[in-house]
Amino acid sequence: MEVESKIWQNWIGRFPALASSQDRVGQAFNLLCDTFSSGNRLYVCGNGGSAADSEHIAGDLVKAFLKPRPLRDFEVGRLRAQPETDLAEYLAKRLERGLPVYPLVSQTALGTAIANDVAGDMVFAQQIWAYGRDGDLLWAVSTSGESRNVQLAATAAHARGMKVLGMTGKTGGSLGALCDVLLTVPEQRVDYIQTLHVAVYHILCEAVEDHFFAADAHRAR
Repeated sequence: MEVESKIWQNWIGRFPALASSQDRVGQAFNLLCDTFSSGNRLYVCGNGGSAADSEHIAGDLVKAFLKPRPLRDFEVGRLRAQPETDLAEYLAKRLERGLPVYPLVSQTALGTAIANDVAGDMVFAQQIWAYGRDGDLLWAVSTSGESRNVQLAATAAHARGMKVLGMTGKTGGSLGALCDVLLTVPEQRVDYIQTLHVAVYHILCEAVEDHFFAADAHRAR
């Protein structure tokens, strides 16, 4: 599978610096599609701006991003079979099909408990160890590639039978060696890296949504 040419060309026209990343973006796209097609889950982690990116990725995949994602007829039927008629009908009209994406940065109480009771750099690895299953995927975001808590999560993920998609700056840092697929962007300054990261994950989110939901978009309510 490849990212649709029209999607790729649209983004490269706006961010020509990413032209050299086409092969790696294609590999990441295949990894994401294989994960979701197999019924597995995606976990995302990062620090600071990369934590915000982790939540942004979930926001684009758990609900509709650019295309309508109407429920399938059997899903609507299950809802309308519920005894709470008004509630079921409300859901049938508003629920969207989504993909299972979990940002590990969002659980404040759990994260502070892990940091306090175990170690500050264990916040992502502990969650991966508890949630991760064979065939799941970790999307590890680090502008430097040197974030220890992200590296620990990647190592734990592999031990759980998961694959790791990394996203870093130009060098890849130490994280690069821990990734099945590494997305690097050709910048070294943090804010420039983050700008290109947003473009990269929007390319991927658009392409993944198109792959899984384009055929049903015409059924939008």
